[in-house]
Amino acid sequence: MKQNNNSRRMGEQAREKLGYILLFELSDPALDLVTLTGCEVSIDKSMLKAYVSCDVDRYDEVRLALQRAKGRIRSLLGRSLGWRVTPDIVFEIDTTVDEAEHIARMLEDVPSSMSVEKDEFGYPVVPDVAEDADE
Repeated sequence: MKQNNNSRRMGEQAREKLGYILLFELSDPALDLVTLTGCEVSIDKSMLKAYVSCDVDRYDEVRLALQRAKGRIRSLLGRSLGWRVTPDIVFEIDTTVDEAEHIARMLEDVPSSMSVEKDEFGYPVVPDVAEDADE
């Protein structure tokens, strides 16, 4: 979504209000342990894209719960923001935290071939057999 300084500031304001709504105004147990990671507001304030994060196995459950509560969230957000236009809300699941955890786990399991000594071109250095026989 195209952004400018004003829409970034409006996005930050919307993120604070939306976070409060998700935390205190909604009582859906499917939305427990859901984190609001960011908001983007279009330049004309007609569209708000909200990014939420949750456990990997709860993506579908959270997506459906947000879709069910979308009207109530939009109504509460419109009252709390006080903008002339209440933006249409699009919820996106933010998977960056899960992807970072996956990469961290992959880096912990380094293959044994990575510990082989390599030359400047990346090829394995083979010890000279003749030098080992002389010793």
